[in-house]
Amino acid sequence: MTHPDLQRTTGPAAPALDLLTRIGFGAKGIVTVLVGVLALRFALRKGGGITDQEFWRMVTDLSERGGMFQQEVMSNEDSAQFVIPALKERIRRGGVYIGVGPEQNFTYIAAIQPRLAFVVDIRRDNLLEHLLYKALFELSADRADFIARLFSRPRPTGLDAGAGVTALFDAYQSIDVDAGLYDNTLRAVVDRLKSGHTFQLSDADEAAIGRLLQAFRTAGPSNLKGSGDKNLTYAEAMTATDLAGQHQSYLASDANFRIVQDLERRNLIVPVVGDFAGDRALAGIGRYLTERQATVNVFYVSNVERYLFEQGDHGRQFYANVAALPLDQSSTFIRSVTRDISRRLGIPLPDGNVNWWSFLSPIRAGLDAVAGGRVETYRQLFEPVR
Repeated sequence: MTHPDLQRTTGPAAPALDLLTRIGFGAKGIVTVLVGVLALRFALRKGGGITDQEFWRMVTDLSERGGMFQQEVMSNEDSAQFVIPALKERIRRGGVYIGVGPEQNFTYIAAIQPRLAFVVDIRRDNLLEHLLYKALFELSADRADFIARLFSRPRPTGLDAGAGVTALFDAYQSIDVDAGLYDNTLRAVVDRLKSGHTFQLSDADEAAIGRLLQAFRTAGPSNLKGSGDKNLTYAEAMTATDLAGQHQSYLASDANFRIVQDLERRNLIVPVVGDFAGDRALAGIGRYLTERQATVNVFYVSNVERYLFEQGDHGRQFYANVAALPLDQSSTFIRSVTRDISRRLGIPLPDGNVNWWSFLSPIRAGLDAVAGGRVETYRQLFEPVR
């Protein structure tokens, strides 16, 4: 009987397993561990996926107890796309991505095309929202179908795979909500997760997924916003551009959408409940990736470090967790800061009419600065690395 972790990777892994057996690694426990390591290593190298059992084991085993923080069903960062051209130049494809929060991660994932991604957030609802997204990516034929399901609005006529992102969202402005589509979508999502993937969702999890989908249904793409009355809508976030005027969101093109959809279908975007300063989520991800010889090349931290610096030693614990991740010289933080916080703390930002600004920062140089005592406050993160 084939080990479940080898369902998609039996071919390339088999010779190595035969060799292990011949040289005496026949004990069942040892072979089970080695099978898991080899299977995932070959899967990540050869474009395979992770089995449902392995995916759910990671979701449950790596997750910590959820914490309290304001829930966001969508990002409120209007500068997210500004760093993408530089990110594409700096980062090679096929690494590992770690991020935080809801849908903005998909835009970064589409840009760098990692082999594996983790989304770590202290809110369990964020994990459930990513499972909702996972099911919708898997169920949807294309972007127009995806938007129809996400917002419970019938698909407008005349939209094909080549539709521009602005035309795509303009087409939904006059489309009314469809209660029947909401009900059908929710049933399909739950069935996909519980029956299709056999994920062990509780009744509370199912109810939370229903509430999240209801939030999208109620507001619609032209009214749903992140927190704050000056923030952009979902449609505005998806039709925004980088500083050169190029659309970069995960729904900006069929190609971007397919990158994320493919990873979701292969169980390669893994949501985890975790505290950046905790002792389980990031530490477990680090061990998992080290065993599989994979490197973290992008870590999107948003503005989480500000809250960690406000909580005593949490900042230092976070950097200890990051230092234990497998990194290389290209490994990069994506940080975001609001204009009001920048004014309050004296962080210089370029002029502009956006509420946020996003930065790329080399991870290893940042860790050296923390270890050397040159970074002891949140503000110092934005000073030139010395």
